[in-house]
Amino acid sequence: MMIVTLGEIVVEILAETRGHGFRESQPLSGPYPSGAPAIFIDQVARLDYPCGLISCVGDDDFGRLNIDRLHADGVDVSGIAVAPGQATGSAFVRYRPDGERDFVFNIRHSAAGLTRLTPEADALLDRARHLHVMGSSLFSPELREAAQTAIARVKARNGTISFDPNMRKEMLQAPGMEDALQSMLRHCDLFMPSGPELFLLSRADTEEAAIADLLGLGIGGIVVKRGAAGSSYHDRDGSCVQPAFAAEEIDPTGAGDCFGATFTTCRLMGHTIEASLRYANASGALAVGRRGPMEGTAGFAELDALIAAQAGRKDGLS
Repeated sequence: MMIVTLGEIVVEILAETRGHGFRESQPLSGPYPSGAPAIFIDQVARLDYPCGLISCVGDDDFGRLNIDRLHADGVDVSGIAVAPGQATGSAFVRYRPDGERDFVFNIRHSAAGLTRLTPEADALLDRARHLHVMGSSLFSPELREAAQTAIARVKARNGTISFDPNMRKEMLQAPGMEDALQSMLRHCDLFMPSGPELFLLSRADTEEAAIADLLGLGIGGIVVKRGAAGSSYHDRDGSCVQPAFAAEEIDPTGAGDCFGATFTTCRLMGHTIEASLRYANASGALAVGRRGPMEGTAGFAELDALIAAQAGRKDGLS
C-alpha cells in the first residue's frame, strides 16, 4: 500500500537578485523540479515509503526533468500523463528584501490543468493507503472533481486523507474554491495548515477556538506548521508541541511540503506523534537550507544526523 497525491507539476525559475517582481532583466537560475504535490511525494520517496503521483506535464524538457527526478528518487510516475502540444507548468520566483516572494505562475493553463484520473491514475488509487491533497491543486473544477473522486475511492477502502491548504486568502475568491475547501475539511483525517491558515475558513478569534472549531468538523488531527517557531499537533485528546531546529534559511520554498510529507509518512510507519513532529521539523530545517524547492528533500539518515547534532549541542550546554 502506498501514499498517493495528485496535482500540479511545474518547474521553478529563481531570480538571483532580491527585489520586487520581474520588471527588469536579471540573472536567473533553474529550472528546478517543483510543484507542491511533487515536492511532497518526492520527500515521501526519500523516506523509502511506496508512493505515487497523479499529474500531467507537457512533452517538453521541463516535463522530462520532473519525471526523471521523481523516478530517480523512487516515486511511481506511472500516473503522470504527458500531453503533446502542451507546456509544462512554470513558476518564476523573486525574493523581496524582507524575505517575502513575488511569483509569476503558468499553472492553470499549462499541462497541469489537464490532470485527470486516467487508467494509470486509477491503478495507483487502487493501491493507495493514504491520499494527500494540496489546496493549491484545487484550481479548476476538473481537478476538484478528480480530488473528490479520489477521496471517495480511498475512503471506501478505509484509507486515510491528509489536506494541506497551501494557499493565500486571495485564492478563496476563485469560483467554487471555498466550497471545495469546506468539503476537504469534512473529509480529511489530518489537516496540516500553516499558522494563519487556521483562520481561512474559521471565524474564531483565537487559535485555540479555531482548532476547536476544526476538530468539531470531525477532523482526526491537526498539525500546525509554525516555521522557525516549530510545530504543534492537536486532537480531541490534547496537544503536543515540538521546537524547531536551528537552520540557515536559504530558500524556504517547499519546506512546508517536506514537513507534511515527513509527518504523514512517519505516522503511517507507526512513529509516535512526538517523534513524527521531530522528524518533520528536521525535514523542514534541511529543506530551507538548500536552494531550489525540491533540493532539500532528505532521507532518514540525514534527518537522524540533524536530530543527533541538535541533541549533542543541548548536552554540551547542560
